[in-house]
Amino acid sequence: MTSAAVAGSPVDGPLATATIVLSLVLAVWALVAAVRHGPPDRVQFYGLAVLEVALLVLAVLALVAIGGGERPGEPGAFFGYLVTLVCLPPLAWVLARMEPTRWGSAIVCAICLVTPVVVVRLQQTWEVLGG
Repeated sequence: MTSAAVAGSPVDGPLATATIVLSLVLAVWALVAAVRHGPPDRVQFYGLAVLEVALLVLAVLALVAIGGGERPGEPGAFFGYLVTLVCLPPLAWVLARMEPTRWGSAIVCAICLVTPVVVVRLQQTWEVLGG
């Protein structure tokens, strides 16, 4: 086992798990609102803000690890996923504000379902070299 595998990746661990769980909880909340014909509410917008902060912290931890000499297995894909990841909650916020109907809640739900997938892909692109 390599030292990189022992140390773990900076994009894996409790913070990544928390972002996935938060995103899925927010997706369920938005789905319930959409099914009930409800527009995006404050809970959705606050949830998106908290999710964005968590994703920014995750991105900063990854960048600090890279600055410290660690390297992702697929740097191009890694940075693409990292940029995409931090752009998803603001995108959901803007689109939901532009569509203050049930479809705004559906947009929040859809983007919150995509976010965990991008987190997992980010983890996979980091681990290719170290695994």
